[in-house]
Amino acid sequence: MFSAFTNSLKIPELRSRIFYTLALLFVARVGAHIPLPGLDPHPLQEFFKQQAGSAGGALVGLYNMFTGGALVKGAVFALGIMPYISASIIFQLMTAVVPALSRLQQEGDVGRQKLTQYTRYATVLICLVQGALLILALENPSRLFGPNFDVNVYGSIVIVSKSWFLVTSVIFMTAGTLLLMWLGEQITQRGIGNGVSLLITIGILADIPGAATATYQLFFPAIGVAGLGVPQAIVMLLLFVLVTMGIIMVVQGQRKIPVQYAKRVVGNKVMGGQSSFLPLKVNYSGVMPVIFASAILLFPQQIFSQLGAAFNLKFLTEISQTLLRGHWVYYASMGTLILFFSYFWVSVMFKPIQIADDLKKYGGYIPGVRPGSPTAQFLDFIMTRMTLAGAIFLTIIAIMPDILLFELNVPQRIAIFFGGTGMLITVGVILDTMKQIETFLLQRHYDGFLKKGRIRARSSNAIGSTGDALSSEAVMKLVLPTSGLLLLGVGIWAYRILTK
Repeated sequence: MFSAFTNSLKIPELRSRIFYTLALLFVARVGAHIPLPGLDPHPLQEFFKQQAGSAGGALVGLYNMFTGGALVKGAVFALGIMPYISASIIFQLMTAVVPALSRLQQEGDVGRQKLTQYTRYATVLICLVQGALLILALENPSRLFGPNFDVNVYGSIVIVSKSWFLVTSVIFMTAGTLLLMWLGEQITQRGIGNGVSLLITIGILADIPGAATATYQLFFPAIGVAGLGVPQAIVMLLLFVLVTMGIIMVVQGQRKIPVQYAKRVVGNKVMGGQSSFLPLKVNYSGVMPVIFASAILLFPQQIFSQLGAAFNLKFLTEISQTLLRGHWVYYASMGTLILFFSYFWVSVMFKPIQIADDLKKYGGYIPGVRPGSPTAQFLDFIMTRMTLAGAIFLTIIAIMPDILLFELNVPQRIAIFFGGTGMLITVGVILDTMKQIETFLLQRHYDGFLKKGRIRARSSNAIGSTGDALSSEAVMKLVLPTSGLLLLGVGIWAYRILTK
């Protein structure tokens, strides 16, 4: 594995791509620390420091994780890359239901360029709306954070003229999001990995120094302070590896549906007659169900809480309390929403009728299944069962940090690396980046990260995918480089902090 990292720097093109990616990621992290003119981030930071581990500011806390802490710092990148992702998801869903956009998507590069242009316009519009709402909320923090934020205690966040601050800050934050969008596109084209995903991942991993400090204080507390011992530290380390292994297995897990092509005579040549497979992913919807479920659950809680406080209705306040993290109603609702959005995403994006028609068009068929409608029904049946397994896994991973947080009293900074949305995104992006690096290594006749297995090993006869499913041995070995990268970062930062 370590020789693969060394060989990555021996290939000129790959080396330049890696350094180019690191340089643009550095620019993104710098922008996340430049505060908006006229804003004092210290009251906001102090509030979140005291609210860590509680339900206060949960919506902003979730968004702050995706911005890499830029929101709490009041930076010009406070909106992050999320407006662009929201616009992309909107147009991706609309292409499945709007015939005009669907035809535009099928027109090749010209159609995709138009869709990209529309997505950028929608990003600007979303930035203007979200930026204005965020600034208005910061001018009156009790609207965003509830009555827990007392201006007399924490201080005022906006320290200049509110009208001028609204105009300038919305412009700065919109420009910051557009700059992040451009950085992500440049990384995708000239760097290594998916640029937008890397920007989100580097923002999530930006809290590694704080997590390392919290981990050290947890297992080696000051005199007179209760903490966990060495056996508990070993158990948590093993749990971290097991969670990472489970995420890798499900993210990379596929079911290969065999496909046989009939022989055809074209001129003097015999075409076809080969075997292939159709890979169906266990977790087809990715991390989207968790994001949707987490975001939607926050709105009913806020609505019931505000109505209960406004009309002095105790039962609404009690209902809002049951929808907070740590209550079984919250987790039951979370599991139901994850299941719903998993099937919703598959129903929109996975088209068994189109796949069956394409197989029939090119002379392919699934052994034991008739072409046409029976093939579509068979694929739909298989995907329905696999989606259920994927939704159950996503629910377990989503509530894992809360189990550590509320049951074992593990600090939130540490618990976030044991599952949840951030861990799913991080592991998936690291695997995708490693896959692209391994492609460069194999093209130059170097060994990849694994000797007996490949990261979704390439195969030319796969339909709609770049490789096979991982063997169990390869899955176990993938845990080492993926979790090793995270642990290495934690170790380096811990060493730096302890040696200051």
